[in-house]
Amino acid sequence: MAQVDSTHEEKPRSAIRTKLDQHKVDVMLDWIAIPTIAIVLLAAFHLHFMLTAGDWDFWTDWKDRRWWPLVTPVVLITFPAAVQYILWEKLRIPFGATLCVVVLTLGMWIARTTQFHIWTYFPMNFVWPGIFIPLALMLDMTLLLTRSYLLTGLFGGFLFGALFYPANWSILAPFHQAVEHKGVLMSLADLQGFVFIRTSTPEYIRIIEEGTLRTFGQHVAPITAFFAAFACILMYFLWSRIGYWFSQSKWLKRI
Repeated sequence: MAQVDSTHEEKPRSAIRTKLDQHKVDVMLDWIAIPTIAIVLLAAFHLHFMLTAGDWDFWTDWKDRRWWPLVTPVVLITFPAAVQYILWEKLRIPFGATLCVVVLTLGMWIARTTQFHIWTYFPMNFVWPGIFIPLALMLDMTLLLTRSYLLTGLFGGFLFGALFYPANWSILAPFHQAVEHKGVLMSLADLQGFVFIRTSTPEYIRIIEEGTLRTFGQHVAPITAFFAAFACILMYFLWSRIGYWFSQSKWLKRI
């Protein structure tokens, strides 16, 4: 019987033999990685925003002139600042903030349409999310034009907080119209809150139009917007530093 020579066994060949094969593999990995990163970013940012902004950006009757223009942009600039730093530092892609906000907006519309409109029958004009994409565009355009994190934080962060209330006023103004209901004068947003009943747990006791900002003048919304603008500057630099930490490459020492 013939014996098989084991010294001449064939070595396993790679499935990638040409540059075209390598390109196909790269494209396939991109189609796997990009949706995965987008879903993880959506989940993390949406959870963060719901736990911090919470009801102020959820119900129309919570969208007041004091807390909503202050809390929402300050907690909204966090993830965009970090992702903007990572994408610009590593890939020179200038739309990190816009990517974050677009993903968040998509997730909020899906969640509020399915969970609160279709499932629990709240009208969409009672649970609509705010308008955030123009703010992210201002932040990215500032970075693209200045190519400086310092100037982006000072000017882009300031515009991010200051323009939040004007960007949403066109959709919010109809709900601030005065109406009379059973002899009581209230806004249309207040009437929505009385008609569509929610749970009576303490977290749904409204905290609106409270504070001492009237000490500085009669007009509360512009003062709140300016205060939110300066707070957004600080939050931008803080979360840009967090983006710097996450963008560092570290090698493990061989054991």
